[in-house]
Amino acid sequence: MLLLCYSKCSTCKKAKKWLDDHGISYEDREIKTENPTVEELKSWHEASGLPLKRFFNTSGMLYKDMKLKDKLPAMSEEEQYQLLATDGMLVKRPLVINGQTVLAGFKEAEWEKALL
Repeated sequence: MLLLCYSKCSTCKKAKKWLDDHGISYEDREIKTENPTVEELKSWHEASGLPLKRFFNTSGMLYKDMKLKDKLPAMSEEEQYQLLATDGMLVKRPLVINGQTVLAGFKEAEWEKALL
């Protein structure tokens, strides 16, 4: 299982604690220094069944500074993938990839259902 996190993110810290408390092993990847590739994002998006917008960190400073709320609707999926791959701080975190299970963000009930 792969866990993409930002080490300074309080939600990521909660997610790691939850995984540790439940004895779930994972490979930790720092999203800021090893941002996802376009290919990874496409694969995860398809597996997740989520709208692509859910992969954007809509509460992040970079998202707001770039005014993406207004720009995303006019962008193609390909352009959105390219944009997400430019900076890990644009990507919703934590991101869990466990086979065909992909979870964006930490919602305890969602994680319990998918991972326990």
